[in-house]
Amino acid sequence: MQFVDEASIIVEAGKGGNGCLSFRREKYVPKGGPDGGDGGHGGSVHLIGDDALNTLIDFKYQRFYKAQNGQPGQGRQMSGRAGEDLHVKVPVGTTVIDEDTLEVIADVTEAGQVVLVAQGGRRGLGNIHFKSSTNRAPRRTTPGTEGERRNLRFEMKVMADVGLLGMPNAGKSTLIRSVSAAKPKVANYPFTTLVPNLGVVKLGQHEHFVMADVPGLIEGASEGAGLGLRFLKHLTRTRLLLHVVDVAPFDESDPVEAAQAIAHELGQFSPALAERPRWLVLNKLDLLPAEEREAVADDIVARLAWQGPVFRLSAISGEGTDALVQAVHRWLTEQRQLENEDAEAAEREGEMRRRMEDEAVARAESRLGRKRKRKPADEDDDDFDDDDYDVEVEYAP
Repeated sequence: MQFVDEASIIVEAGKGGNGCLSFRREKYVPKGGPDGGDGGHGGSVHLIGDDALNTLIDFKYQRFYKAQNGQPGQGRQMSGRAGEDLHVKVPVGTTVIDEDTLEVIADVTEAGQVVLVAQGGRRGLGNIHFKSSTNRAPRRTTPGTEGERRNLRFEMKVMADVGLLGMPNAGKSTLIRSVSAAKPKVANYPFTTLVPNLGVVKLGQHEHFVMADVPGLIEGASEGAGLGLRFLKHLTRTRLLLHVVDVAPFDESDPVEAAQAIAHELGQFSPALAERPRWLVLNKLDLLPAEEREAVADDIVARLAWQGPVFRLSAISGEGTDALVQAVHRWLTEQRQLENEDAEAAEREGEMRRRMEDEAVARAESRLGRKRKRKPADEDDDDFDDDDYDVEVEYAP
């Protein structure tokens, strides 16, 4: 299935029905007076979060959504039927942006969440409303108003608690396979991961957290190199980043330089995301002789001047993964408890999310500005853009 995490659509609410101009005509009832009914309200367009969806591919094939118009009023004071509202399902984790104003309309973060994106037109009034003592036969009605029309942009970000960050082939996909039920593709070459993968890490019957693996970054990603930068936005909803470092790269590159390059690209992409707590995960220790592992790990930590938590493991054998999972779960539990009990901590988290959303809007504005400069105003858009990838994606529960 094609994985698409950005899409643009047009939504249009229904027009309100016109009011009716009518007079009562019955036998033995002379001068019956006005009896024109009102029109019906136009249908509105709503978005509804659906956790069964994990891609925006449907919006690449259908880009125009319109609700029903209201019916016009009729004689005998009969009102027109209101237009039916249109409910459009979107994946949970979708941010909705007005392309014309760059206003963030909504952030769909829960299944069943309903968001109004286009208000239906108001009904017109029939001539019965304009009867008065001085105007017994009014010939005045009002038309229904037009429904709201909007150009919307959807940006989907996966909902995860923990995000994996690192160079291609650092072992991120192997790690998520080791600790969850997710089964992303794993191979001995870079850029095996082409799209984000989600895995639910279970620690007990009612204890779990969600981990996200995104395509690896390379140096120069902030200038558009590689795939990773495009998918870094999926980490903006996470609370904790695990920086996975390959201690024994097959190309004999320096793990410290690789880690520093990732930190630089992260800061270039999003200064707010770079401030998220980040733990160092030294992976593939099984590739080193047992007597060298400790020294190599200590050297990497010292050269990075790392002050945060450090975990040493082998994702493919599972060595050290239990300690990492338990520590992540404890930290997440403590953070949620702190935010529930401390208003200042909750406000700091809210401010962090607002900063990342502001950065997302700025990136969207920059992209749209470049797109408008490239494309003539009267040129229709294609069904597919260069941000579409025809690849397989699996989301494991």
